[in-house]
Amino acid sequence: MDQRIHKYFVEELSTEERLSLLRDVEASEELKKEFAEYQNLYALLNLGRQLQDKAAGKQKYDRFILQKQHAVMRKRWTRRIGYAAAMLVLVVSASLLTYWYVRPEQTDLLSADVTNTLYTPAGQRARLVLQDGTEVWLNAKSKLVYPARFTGDVRKVSIEGEAFFKVAKDPSRPFIVSTHDVDIRVLGTRFNVCGYPETGYVQTSLLDGSVRVFFREKESDGITLEPDQQVTVSNGRMKVEPIRLKDRFLWRDGIYAFENEPLIDILKKLELYYDVKIAVEDTSLFKGTYTGKFRQRDSLDDVFRVLQQIRKFKVEKDTERNRVTLK
Repeated sequence: MDQRIHKYFVEELSTEERLSLLRDVEASEELKKEFAEYQNLYALLNLGRQLQDKAAGKQKYDRFILQKQHAVMRKRWTRRIGYAAAMLVLVVSASLLTYWYVRPEQTDLLSADVTNTLYTPAGQRARLVLQDGTEVWLNAKSKLVYPARFTGDVRKVSIEGEAFFKVAKDPSRPFIVSTHDVDIRVLGTRFNVCGYPETGYVQTSLLDGSVRVFFREKESDGITLEPDQQVTVSNGRMKVEPIRLKDRFLWRDGIYAFENEPLIDILKKLELYYDVKIAVEDTSLFKGTYTGKFRQRDSLDDVFRVLQQIRKFKVEKDTERNRVTLK
C-alpha cells in the first residue's frame, strides 16, 4: 500500500505532494484501485473535520487502518455492500459524531464507472474529499451522487439538499453540480447550493471565484455570479441578490445562523437539523422576523429559549409522535 494515500485523507500531505499523488493515481491502475478503496473507507469514517477533537479522530482512523491491515487485508472488503454495512456498524459503535452511507450502485467498487451515493441523516453533516481534490460538505438530510473517479471532459456530481463545495481547479475539465433541473458550472471556487425538494427552490451562493447557473440544456440563458452574490431559482425564474448573511454557511462547522428571518423558514430548518415535526398553533408568531445563532450540539430547547427572548410562546412536546407544538 502506498502510504501517501493514507496521508492524503488525513491531510498530512503538502499541496505539491497531493498533486504529485493525484498525477501518479491517474497514471497507475494499481494506485487507482487503492485510492478508490480508501476513498470509500474515508467516506464511511468521515474523520477529517467532523470530530470536534481532530487528534482523537486521527487516532481512531489510524487504529482502524492497523486493524484492517492485520485482519482484513486477505479479503477484498470493498466487494460487497453488506461488508460496507458492517463497517458502518463499527463506526457507530465507536461513537463517531457523524455518519452516512456510501452505497455503490455496482458491486465492483474498483470500476471507473462506479457511482457512489452519500446520504446524511437528519441532524448530521458530512465532509468528503473527491478523487480530484474537491472538498464537499453535506448538510442534514442531503444526498450527493458522485463517481469513484472522474473521467471524460467534465467532472459532474448531483446534489439533493444542501452542500458546500470547494472545487479543485482544473481548467481542462469544468466541474458541474446538478440539482433538480438546474446545473452549476465552475472551474475552481467556493460556493453553497441549497436545493431541498420540499422548499420548491434552488439557491446558489458564491463566496469566491465564478459560477454559471442555468437550466439544463440552456446554458446560454444562464446567469454568471460574482463573489458575494446568490441566485434563487423558483417557478422557472432566477433572482440575483447580494448575500446578506455569510454566517449562514457556518453550518459546515456545526453553527447555524439566521438574521431577520421569518419564523416559518427557521422552523423548516430546525425540522431538518433535529429530525422533528414542528407545528404552530398561534399564527401571530409568524409576524416579524428573528435573529440568532446556535450550535448543532445545542438542544432544540436551547434554540427555543433564544427565540423566546424575541417573542414569548409555549412549547408542547409529543415524544411518541416526534412532534413539537408552539402555542
